[in-house]
Amino acid sequence: MTIKDSALAGKTAFISGSGRNIGRAIAVQLAARGANVVINGVSNRDACDETARMVEAEGAQALVVMGNMGDANAIRSMTDAALERFGTIDILVNNAAVRPHRPYLETPKSEWDEVIDTGLTAAFHTSQAFLPGMVENGWGRIISMTGMKAIKGYFEGAPISVAKHGLWGLTKALATEFGPQGVTVNAVSPGQILTEGRDGTDPKKLAPIPVGYMGDPEDVAAVVTFLASPESRFVTGQMIGANGGQAT
Repeated sequence: MTIKDSALAGKTAFISGSGRNIGRAIAVQLAARGANVVINGVSNRDACDETARMVEAEGAQALVVMGNMGDANAIRSMTDAALERFGTIDILVNNAAVRPHRPYLETPKSEWDEVIDTGLTAAFHTSQAFLPGMVENGWGRIISMTGMKAIKGYFEGAPISVAKHGLWGLTKALATEFGPQGVTVNAVSPGQILTEGRDGTDPKKLAPIPVGYMGDPEDVAAVVTFLASPESRFVTGQMIGANGGQAT
């Protein structure tokens, strides 16, 4: 469900990995609440342009910045473009990630680097780019997407576990440091979400979920949108699960 109002009018959000799925749903829901949106993707420009059209259909402005969130130079170009267009970024959603699954002893260093750079180091760069404006304005929101096994650990997914666990650590650290300056910092941990190409009828996947079904991207976006809103001002340093009651 999308709430449509102007609670975020005058704010701008930067959402990495927002060409489709959860990132797209977040972009549309933030736009429905009045926020302008900077949309990012690596190679699928058509998907990003479609997200932009959906944002604009909600009456908000959209900017598409294409680039690899695992590349520091690309991030600098994209954050500079966002700031040049909108002046400040008020809401940062660190959503981009790569999730290869491979036995740890077979994991090449290049794959490790790609996962960490995209899923964790990118959040370092984007936060450093946008926090000064948030601090100057005395208002900001940083929301990072972790995962149900961010703390427990992913089987045959060691670099994913490290990246997501690191995001949780960064969330706690920034919440402590920037809370006095009006910036809240939180994490959202999605459960099993019905994204493109995923089978939502597999009994083995549904069995551990108490509500009995997989979530939609919009279910996760609703949590992110709350954390981005003025109503969430007393919520910071938290990891909130959107998982249908599934144990983590």
